[in-house]
Amino acid sequence: MTRNAKTTLTATAAALLAAGVTVTAGASGWTLPAWLQNKAASTAPATGDAPARLTPGAAAAAALVAAPAAPLPPAQVPNYRAIVQTQGPAVVGITVAGLHKASNEDAQEGAAARGDDDPFFRFFRGIPGLRLPQQMNPGAQPFRGQGSGFVISPDGLVLTNAHVVRDAKQVTVKLSDRREYAAQVLGSDPVTDIAVLKVDAKGLQAVQLGDPRQVQVGDYVLAIGAPYGFEQTATQGIVSAKGRSLPGDSVVPFIQTDAAVNPGNSGGPLFDAAGRVVGVNAQIYSQSGGFQGLAFSIPIDVALRVKDQIVAHGRVEHARLGVTLQDLSAPLAASFGLPSPDGALVSSITPDSAAAQAGLKPGDVITAVDGEPVHVAGDVSSRVGLARPGDKLKLEIWRDKGRRSETVSLGRADRDAQQASAAPERGSLGLALRPLERQELRGSGLDHGLLIERVTGPAQLAGVQPGDVLLAMNGQPVQSVEQVRAAMKDKPRQVALLVARDGQQIFVPVRLG
Repeated sequence: MTRNAKTTLTATAAALLAAGVTVTAGASGWTLPAWLQNKAASTAPATGDAPARLTPGAAAAAALVAAPAAPLPPAQVPNYRAIVQTQGPAVVGITVAGLHKASNEDAQEGAAARGDDDPFFRFFRGIPGLRLPQQMNPGAQPFRGQGSGFVISPDGLVLTNAHVVRDAKQVTVKLSDRREYAAQVLGSDPVTDIAVLKVDAKGLQAVQLGDPRQVQVGDYVLAIGAPYGFEQTATQGIVSAKGRSLPGDSVVPFIQTDAAVNPGNSGGPLFDAAGRVVGVNAQIYSQSGGFQGLAFSIPIDVALRVKDQIVAHGRVEHARLGVTLQDLSAPLAASFGLPSPDGALVSSITPDSAAAQAGLKPGDVITAVDGEPVHVAGDVSSRVGLARPGDKLKLEIWRDKGRRSETVSLGRADRDAQQASAAPERGSLGLALRPLERQELRGSGLDHGLLIERVTGPAQLAGVQPGDVLLAMNGQPVQSVEQVRAAMKDKPRQVALLVARDGQQIFVPVRLG
């Protein structure tokens, strides 16, 4: 045996001894255990010595090493390029305008939305630079903003978040090819934060829908939307957790991901590795207002259930069980005689509720709903909240250290069914105009124009301000109020106003319906 071979085997033997494996030495050098002889044969010549015998301890160690756990197969990275190219055209941008009535309650909600009290930020709070100052109406504040959505049927049905279209009077859907459509809000459900829009179009490309139940923690996902107004932005990540119950949103079993999403992504789709939509991006956990690694999506099956009710009835009804639930801890589970802290503990019962009529009692532990195991209280809240009044659920109950079953006919939730409509209506422009005086023309450096004294309706929503000077409509200079009235006589769907403001001239598109 050469010196180099001896050195190699000596190092190998030392490593084996450190691992608790005994080796023996023959006349010509070290002899390896049988389970390593094949590997050693490639680095050392064969010897004539008899093979070494392993001690019992070494034999046990050899058996463990000889049967290692099978390695996990490598995951196939999705073809993100193909997903964006094939599904991206079905993702839309949504812009809204409206008047938000200010109140003390709204001020408190705004403080919470900024993170003063609650770190859960809603995505859609308007794009920087688009929120307008309060004008002429101290009881309402005009706003404009942008979100995302996606087409679910070729005839123009679009899904987005309910908070995207809240208080909106004008809703516009912008396709990936830059075509724009005025949209009608068929209905919205603040409980699940889902809204359904309808645009007057045919032959639109729709997304492929997936099954969120098949998505597992660690799976690849892709989000497409318009963060901060940057349209058709794609970001990727993985599923971080499933079935998350968030403060104020116990009905929805959120999908948690680490895909980068930001304000403006709200309402956009979450795709799985096969390019199928499995969720609707809805919330982020953030202390800064921007992405910090925690994003939450509404499972698409939840969204589709809400969509079906809105399309069929124009509203959404949610069921109510009439219990207060809490999660089990290990000490609580032990005190109730449960082997594990799985289940939802009933802490109180609402009188005359569905739970009271079914005989549920404080101290009961709900362990399953319709055969599906309950791990946390949110599992029950989600199942009940997504059911309809009158639906029957079979509950598995743990009471007095024994199991029993109860069938419950669900009641109606206290909160009113939510519905909304934001179909644009054609009407007046919303401008109070007068001709400029001669001295005003000289002072402004203009040779014509109409002073805008008051703004309401569509013009206010578009961003026209009192004090602006109207110079032209649809490229035609305006000299009189009668000329403006004549231009509006045919009730156009949209007009382009050229206004002078602070020494600058800008075009303002005004959608009239």
